[in-house]
Order: sequence, then structure tokens, then C-alpha cells
Amino acid sequence: MRDALVSGLMAVDEALRQLLALARSEPFTAVEQVALRGADGRVLAEDLCAAIDLPPWANSAMDGYALRLDDLVAQPLRVSQTVFAGQAPEPLQVGTCARVFTGAPVPAGADCVQLQENCEVDAQGRVRSLDALRRGDNIRPQGNEIRARAPLLAAGTVLSPIALGVLASQGFAQLPVLRRPRVALLSSGDELAGEGAALGPGQIYDSNRVVLAALLERLGCEVIDLGCVPDDPLRLRAALTGAEGAELIISSAGVSVGDADCIGALLREDGEVKLWKLAIKPGKPFTFGHVGAVPLLGLPGNPGSALVTFLLLARPYLLARMGVERVEPLRVPVVAGFNWPKAGKRQEYLRVRLDGGRARLLENQSSSTLLSAVLGDGLLEVPAGETFEAGDVLDFIGFAGVGV
Repeated sequence: MRDALVSGLMAVDEALRQLLALARSEPFTAVEQVALRGADGRVLAEDLCAAIDLPPWANSAMDGYALRLDDLVAQPLRVSQTVFAGQAPEPLQVGTCARVFTGAPVPAGADCVQLQENCEVDAQGRVRSLDALRRGDNIRPQGNEIRARAPLLAAGTVLSPIALGVLASQGFAQLPVLRRPRVALLSSGDELAGEGAALGPGQIYDSNRVVLAALLERLGCEVIDLGCVPDDPLRLRAALTGAEGAELIISSAGVSVGDADCIGALLREDGEVKLWKLAIKPGKPFTFGHVGAVPLLGLPGNPGSALVTFLLLARPYLLARMGVERVEPLRVPVVAGFNWPKAGKRQEYLRVRLDGGRARLLENQSSSTLLSAVLGDGLLEVPAGETFEAGDVLDFIGFAGVGV
């Protein structure tokens, strides 16, 4: 075994740096083709370039009249044609204008469009412009948005509905995306029962697998649910046989060094521990190692701790293995609406709600509870060794920005 344990606790930033380096060294590489409509949330596997100019031809930005600026000296102008979106116009006759509608191709020879509300139409149907114009006014030039063969989206882009709209505008019907990573998920502990099971003496229902499976699926992972595994080394080894084909194992609980912490013992006996025990609250027992050749992220068992460490550490690790460039949660400055007079030894993540532009502390900050996360809007980051007062500005990580 090759442990990389350190005396004391590792800083969160250093742990994340090491995790991301490990992730980049073991990228997911399998690629598949999926239909455009089924690619929301998937990770693009290849750089894509534009297939066509967008717009493909100059078109009118407004309802109005397309004309030559030089012809205004001879106005009023006869309307020589009417062009709707989806039609192919004739070249503009000299000394005339064309009635055009928003999105309609501009006839060749026209160099500006006057808005219909800035025009006067006489009894003979001739048009007079009432406002000054310049060449190019109210015309969207060909390729104004995108030029054919220009870089469009880079590999590693998480495809959003808007990104899919851009690709649809280029005629893409199939997209190369990363195959869904296969992640084995288990919860460790004699006290745990799965949803729907009858509770035995001293048992509680397991919530971690439900939360983590949903978060993993939102990241586009294929989840292999290994269930609740008792604190028994033989049962744990038997459960892990069901992880065949998994590219990552995520566990909750059992990663410390107690007599019942079977996952930690397995890593130390048969595997490799690279990270263990972080200066984070909640979530100190977070562990990263390998079982054989398969990476394992060991999250703490308390639901609040498992949630925080997944969002701040496991999620960026997974995204980095998918080739995503921006993997860390977005932090925005917010004003604290409460005092924090006692400095902690670990970097702390407080569950808060936003009220009137200020962060308000949720009453129950126990690592064992999830309800405060449901009632809250995100996490307020408090650096180790620091205090603050109401009115001070701190970094805030919104749950909505990390898929919760």
C-alpha cells in the first residue's frame, strides 16, 4: 500500500487541487453519438465548427422597406416587390423599394431598411422615408452571428438548452458526446435501511444514496446502486463485485479508522489512500483512494457532510474527468446578515438563505441534517481562523448553481 496521509488536516483548496490533477490524469474517453434532442446535459466530446454562415444571407431586422440610400433623392419610391421570411427576393429595381418583414432576405442591391413606422405611404402606394438613414441600418449582414468554419463549441462543453439551440441553428442532428460515466454508489453501516424496508432495532433510513444518485444522474452519470452495505469486510468485498465495469466508486460513511469503518480499512489493506481528513466543516473524514484500479471517493456518513463534500469536491472531480474546464462552483459575494464571533480551525460551510440581499443563518447547522439545506439557498464560505460581523461580505455558493 502507498499511503499519502499527512499529519493534521489538509486544506480544502489543496485537496481540490490534488483531486483535479488526479482527475485530469484519468479522463473519461469513451464517446458515443446521440440525437440533438437527447443531448441536454451531456458533455461534448469533440470541438465543433460552424457548418454555415448565420444568418445565411442578409436579412431585415425589422418590418419595413428595403431600399438604396442613393434612391431617396427620388422619393417617393414605388414598391416593386414584397418579401416575407422564407422567400427568395428578386434583385431590387433601381428607384424602387421592397416591402420586407422581420427575418426576410434583403433583396440584392438594397443597402438599408427603413422601419415601417418611419415611413409614409401615399394614395398610389408609394413610400416616403420620414427619418434619416445610413447604409446598413436595420440589416443583419450574412454571417453576422456565426461564420462558416469558425470555432463553435469546444470539447468539454456541458450542453445546455441554449447550446443545443446554437447547434440546431447549424443543422446538427447528431452530436459526439462522452459516454455516461459508470459510477458505483453504496452506503456503509449496520444502522442503515433502504427506502421501503422495515426498520430494525437501532436502524434509520439511508438518505445519502437517494441524494447522491440524483446528483450523479444530473451530471449525466450512469449509477450502479450497490445498496446499503453492513459494517462487515466480507459483505463489503462481496458488494464491490457488483461494481464491475464501474469507472468510479462513491461511498458514504465507513472511511475513518474505527473498528466499523470497513471502507477505510479496505483502502488501507488492499488499495491506495491519496487524501484523507480535510480541514473542512462539515466533512472532515472525506477520503480519496483506489480499490484496485478504480478510484473511490469516500464521503462522510452524515447527510449534511456528504452533501457538502460532494458539491465542493466530488462534483468538480467528476466534471474534470469529463474534460469540463470550469468545474469549481460559482462563488458570488453576499452580505452577511448575522455575526460569527468564534473563529473555527476548519474552513466552514454554513447553510444560509438569502433574504433582502443578505445571508441569514439557518438554525440547525448539524452535519446530520439535510432539512436546513432544503430550507436554504446555498453555502456561506467561512475561511478557517476568521470571524465576521453582520454587514461583512463573504463568498456564497448557491445550490442552484451546483445542480441541487
